[in-house]
Amino acid sequence: MADAYTGTSVLSNIVLAAVDQYVRASLRHTPMWRTICDTRPVNVDRAGSSVKLFTQSDLALATTPLSELTDPDVVALPNPTSVTLTPAEYGNISVTSIKAKTTSFAQIDPMQMNLIAYNMRDSLDSLVSAVANGGTNVIYSDKDDAGVNDATGDLLAEDVLTAKDVRKVVTKLRGNAAAGKIGDLYVAYVHPDVAADLRSATGAGSWQDLHKYAAPGEFWPGTTGVFEGAAFVETARAKTAADGADADGAGAGTTLTTVYRTIFAGAEAIAEGVVIEPRTVVGNIPDKFGRFFPLGWYGFLGWTRFREAALCRVESGSGFAD
Repeated sequence: MADAYTGTSVLSNIVLAAVDQYVRASLRHTPMWRTICDTRPVNVDRAGSSVKLFTQSDLALATTPLSELTDPDVVALPNPTSVTLTPAEYGNISVTSIKAKTTSFAQIDPMQMNLIAYNMRDSLDSLVSAVANGGTNVIYSDKDDAGVNDATGDLLAEDVLTAKDVRKVVTKLRGNAAAGKIGDLYVAYVHPDVAADLRSATGAGSWQDLHKYAAPGEFWPGTTGVFEGAAFVETARAKTAADGADADGAGAGTTLTTVYRTIFAGAEAIAEGVVIEPRTVVGNIPDKFGRFFPLGWYGFLGWTRFREAALCRVESGSGFAD
């Protein structure tokens, strides 16, 4: 009798595995580098392909007493210095067809909008990161504190970021008269691996989480703590590259050490010039049947390091590298 029962094996052509029609986005790191850009052109005189931003040096100190009967010598005002900011067009475009929309089990439009919007933020983040990581003020971590590391290629995994490195950077920025970004605090963009190295240090003067978000309004999203005059923002978007020393000592062609870049910034370190703010754009493809649906993003803007003295990069290895 059981052979006459109609079960799922008999109806295999119509009993199929179900499909969740909701397509989830991939895991994503939050773009945040654009938050470092706090300076923009203020009074541009005309449209142009680039814009110069100026800073004014101060006069030399006048500490010599004046003579009662002699006019002092006149001094010339310092010539302002400039940096050039050159905007460029950036964008990306996708086109879907009416056939794809009508035959797909999932909704194409929300997927397309989500991917384009994130691609815009992701791309802009990478562009600003490249500018920030191109700074000329660099400190190289040194596990023995012997001062032998003076290039990226000298760094090994054990040359981790230390509390002394943080103090050195903050001292350098303060010595440059760099203003803070959060009150008097500088901001440090640090990779989670490097943050773990810093937190793992023991002994006097090591990492202390001095602020437990008692006043969250003082911090940017992602800020993990304050230490030695810097607010640390933990982000996997901090630049890494396998361009350090020979990791296993086996010579040419072997694996190089992964080097991490931690960026410390004060106010006005990076300038941003926006001609057209990046935005999503619904395009127009004049096909005869109206079958194609373009959606993309477009922006016309650029960045430059404005106050080099307000920017410093620490390159280090990490004990938490893969």
